[in-house]
Amino acid sequence: DLALAITQALRIPTIGIGAGKDCSGQVLVLHDMLGLSSRRPPCARAFAELRNATVQALGDYAAAVRERSFP
Repeated sequence: DLALAITQALRIPTIGIGAGKDCSGQVLVLHDMLGLSSRRPPCARAFAELRNATVQALGDYAAAVRERSFP
């Protein structure tokens, strides 16, 4: 209700982060959208679940550097 009242009262766009559909636009944090965060806020929606794959890839990279197999 507050977002709607503010949006209607202003002549400039309102941008929300979890404020609902009554703002002119929304911010979605990239890490939340890609499922990289350890805990996603209730207002965010993940369009992918990349956390495990990212952690695995970073671990594999670090191991390869330590073993001197990369670069």
